[in-house]
Amino acid sequence: MGSSNIYVGLEVGTSKVCIVVGEARSDGAIKILGVGQHPSAGVRKGEIVDPDTVQTCLHDALSRAEERSEVEINTVFLAVTGSHIQSLNNRGTIRVADEQMEITPEDLEEVKKIARDVPIPKENGYIHSIIQHYYVDGQEKVLNPLGMVGQKLEADYHIIHGVKTRIQNTIKCVREVPLEVEDIVFSPVAAAQVVLNREAKNEGALLIDIGGGTTDYICFVDGAVVASGCVTVGGDHITNDIALVLKIPLARAEKLKVSHGSASLRNMESREIEIEGEAGKTVDQELLNQIMNARASEMLNVIAEPLKKQGLLDKLGKGIFLTGGSSLMNGIGDLTEDIFGIPVQKSGSATMSGPTALFENPQYATPVGLIRYAQLLDEQKPKSGPLSKLGERFEKIFGRKG
Repeated sequence: MGSSNIYVGLEVGTSKVCIVVGEARSDGAIKILGVGQHPSAGVRKGEIVDPDTVQTCLHDALSRAEERSEVEINTVFLAVTGSHIQSLNNRGTIRVADEQMEITPEDLEEVKKIARDVPIPKENGYIHSIIQHYYVDGQEKVLNPLGMVGQKLEADYHIIHGVKTRIQNTIKCVREVPLEVEDIVFSPVAAAQVVLNREAKNEGALLIDIGGGTTDYICFVDGAVVASGCVTVGGDHITNDIALVLKIPLARAEKLKVSHGSASLRNMESREIEIEGEAGKTVDQELLNQIMNARASEMLNVIAEPLKKQGLLDKLGKGIFLTGGSSLMNGIGDLTEDIFGIPVQKSGSATMSGPTALFENPQYATPVGLIRYAQLLDEQKPKSGPLSKLGERFEKIFGRKG
């Protein structure tokens, strides 16, 4: 694409198809060169259900991104999500050969393979294997064991996996545009690259990315990913509930949600709101907020309950960071604080510049995060040699740069 430091992030979301072109600078900053987007069609709950329709949306977003960035786009980093994506934590342990003593790159690769040797559904494949911590002869949280002397090497990994065919179908759809997929990245993994700084990850933070059809999350404790997942409920479901209860079209329900509704029941007042386009029809503010609160509470509780059972909520010193287009919904921050019992923080950002301020909007966290991901990955190339296959190399950047 003309320059090795120009990267393209692609998110095929339930609400929009978005392509971001960014240039990585030598000081680590990223300049956004252009953004192309188009409303989504053919995507349900974050997954492609009508490839032909999606490709039409993709072509439109692509032409806009190329026109605005003046870059010919051939390859992309692709965000993936969906209910089929799961995660787990596991530890690998090896004995270092007596005659060797020093820990080698081969030892690190072997301990990773052992950590990944866990039962996952046969139809699933690995998306990410993210290093959490190393241990050498019982010494905890060794950052880089390479070259150290030891007899026992242990490694904790966070492993993200999903249904191979569903991921392959997404890649196939993009390749037929045609665009080559450089790598796939679980959406919240990408978003965390620009929303969470090193301090937040080290002190403990939960990122919740609320989209139109899905809500993704990733949790950091002591600088390491300890939990991640996808809930197939998003802002569109709240809009749908409003439309069903009030018996109004989806477009009017969306406008009502954005302009007048709140996901929180704090300081709720009872007043009649006129429904635009529905002559003489009104809705009580209290009812509107209750509809929104019910679905948003369900969505957030699905995330909160397992994290609470694992004792992770007490370790989130930096609190919760909300991102994604539906995080702009009124009252969602207050509701999140009520459910988790933890403050919601304003999202930070990596150093960015560009012709527009689009990247500062939370709905662009994932595609811009893909640019940062690609930049960090590229920095590792000279050290790690030729790139390995998709989804097997993320720990090299996530564990070290996070």
